[in-house]
Formats: sequence, structure tokens, C-alpha cells
Amino acid sequence: MRPVRILILSIGLAFLVPCAQAQWTPAKRLTWTSGRSSAPAVAADSSNHLHVVWQDDTPGNSEIYYKRSLDGGATWATNKRLTWSAGGSDDPAMVVDSSGGLHVVWHDDSSGNDEIYYKKSTDGGAAWTTSRRLTWNSGGSFIPAIAVDPSNHLHVVWYDNTSGNLEIYCKRSVDGGATWTASQRITWTSGGSLGPAVAADSSGRIHVVWYDDTPGSADIYYKRSTDGGTTWTTNQRLTRTSGWTASPAIAIGSSGHIQLVWVEDVSGVCEYDIFYKRSTDGGANWTASQRITWVSGSLGPPDVATYSSGRVHAVWGASTPGNDEIYYKKSTDGGATWTTSERLTWTSGGSYIPAIAIDSSGHIHVVWHDETPGNPEIYYKKWE
Repeated sequence: MRPVRILILSIGLAFLVPCAQAQWTPAKRLTWTSGRSSAPAVAADSSNHLHVVWQDDTPGNSEIYYKRSLDGGATWATNKRLTWSAGGSDDPAMVVDSSGGLHVVWHDDSSGNDEIYYKKSTDGGAAWTTSRRLTWNSGGSFIPAIAVDPSNHLHVVWYDNTSGNLEIYCKRSVDGGATWTASQRITWTSGGSLGPAVAADSSGRIHVVWYDDTPGSADIYYKRSTDGGTTWTTNQRLTRTSGWTASPAIAIGSSGHIQLVWVEDVSGVCEYDIFYKRSTDGGANWTASQRITWVSGSLGPPDVATYSSGRVHAVWGASTPGNDEIYYKKSTDGGATWTTSERLTWTSGGSYIPAIAIDSSGHIHVVWHDETPGNPEIYYKKWE
């Protein structure tokens, strides 16, 4: 992108002065491993240090790895292995609390059954606690998500088939992860409830979204807790579609507005696009669903981030050019209107499953995994 040139008049002379303009940095490769590095998550702390976790099967089975940048993404520390498990550790999620504590959850089948695990760092990622098992269920517990509220209470959600049907469960910690409540089931449906995402607003309300195929085709559902996760509202159905709807992602800025994106089969024949809606009253009411992409190829799960200025940012993977690449778009008016889609990657291999975070300076950070090296590796880029 070319810099803007501003004409300044001084004592009758004209000067062309370059003015810096925000733009995306080139993609930066973060891992060089013999195994598959995939499914990254990213978070920024209050010092604008960046933290990335992912799964990697270099040891022979999938384990959770971590690395950080202390200079806004310019340079990165070496990989740090967080798990040593007999089974596979997969699908990590991460959150940073207001004290800079890092909290990571994932699922692991070392016990012979998939269960949810947790660990934390209180020194910005230098040292980590031992892994802590959070669930002991007869069924499998899968793909957790985690949020932190203004009191630094932690909230974890996942889906679980203990009941014989896939349902959403949650648990919380009010002491920074030292102790946890018992697992709490929050859905009872005749179909399967999957893919939960969770966020907390500045008032301490906890918001959960997921997709459920009870209607026959999957739709997005929502519920909230106004007492820190003790009790929950009834399920609220947010979409009514004839095709498949899945993979919701949720974000809440300091305004308290809830931003929601998901993928939806617009034709009923597996042609997916990204849709969006928001709530400006804490989840009581929602706007109509808004389609924000028109993709001719396949499309992967989106992620969304927001901050106080009302800007909303979405990323996703799509095969529109014939190869899977990462795309981005934003809204500068709180989700009312959106820019055109912007392609972030041009690779010979496929780029998949991006995650997004925004730091306190408004810089946007995106990570994903890319198969160009011959096996998946983690990549990163930044809007600055």
C-alpha cells in the first residue's frame, strides 16, 4: 500500500511529506516442526505482549505448545511445550486476565476418554503450572472455550456426550484457576448441541452461543447468566434456516455490545457464507441476521474481535481462489456496515482456521496454520 502524500505550504514553498499509513505486515512463520502444527489461538495482554498456543504432533502424538512475543509481534521466543500426555492433547483455547495471568484449556484422551484440562502462567508465559484435569465424565468432553469476567473469574464451556446426546456444559473458577465448581449441564435438547463459544461483558454477565441440530438442520442458539454462571436463562434460538448453520464466534467490547459471527449454508447444498448479528442490550434482543460474505468456494470457521471504538473485525478461511486462503473484513460502525473482504494470504498450500486478537493500541493480530511447507505450520500477521 502506497503512503499518503500530504502537501504542506511553508514560506511559499511546497514539500511532499510521506505520511505513515496502517497496513498489514507480511506473513511471519512462527514454527518449524517435523510434525503438524495447527489450530492456534492468540491473545494479547495489557502490556501488548502476544501469546499463541496450538497443537503439534511432532512428539508422535498431539501436544499443546506455546510461544510469545514481547515486542508486538516483531520477534518471537522459541516454542515451549506445555503438555506431555499419553494420549492426544488438542484444540487449545486461551484467555488473559486483568493481572496478565494466562489460562489455557484443551481436551485430552489420555484417560481413554476425552476430558477437559487446564493450566496457567502467572509470569507472562515464562513458567506454567502442571496440567489440571477439570472433568471426569462417562462420555467424551470436547473442544473447550474459555472467558474471564471483570472479577477475573474464569468460565469454561464445552460439549459433552455423557447423557447419550451432545450437550453444552460449563464450570467456573473464582480463585484464578486454583479450584473449580462441579461441571454444570446447561442444555437439554433432543438434537446435538455443539461448538460453544463464551464471552463475558463489563457487567459480569456470561454469554454462551452454540449450534444445535434439534430443529432438523442446525441453528445458532444463545443463553446468558447474570449471576456469574450460577443460573442461566432458557435457550434463545438466534437463527432459523433451512440449511446447516455452525461454528459461532462471539466477542464483546467495552461498550457491552455482543458481536456474533457464524457460517451458514445459504443454498442447502453446502455452499457456506459468513453471517453476523449483534445485541446492544446484553443479549435480550438481537438484530436480524446479516450476510457479510459471498463466497463461491468452501469456507471455514470464522473468528471475531472488537474493541471500544465500535470497530468489529472478522477473519475466516475460504477456497474462493481455488486454494484455501485467509480473509478479513471489518465494520467501523459497530457492525451496521462492513468493508469488502480483504485477502490476507497468497500461498501454494492451504491456509486454515484463523484466530484474531486486538491489543490495547488497536493493533490487530491474526494467526492460522498453513500447509505450504509440506506440513502445517503456524503463521502470523499484524495490522499496524
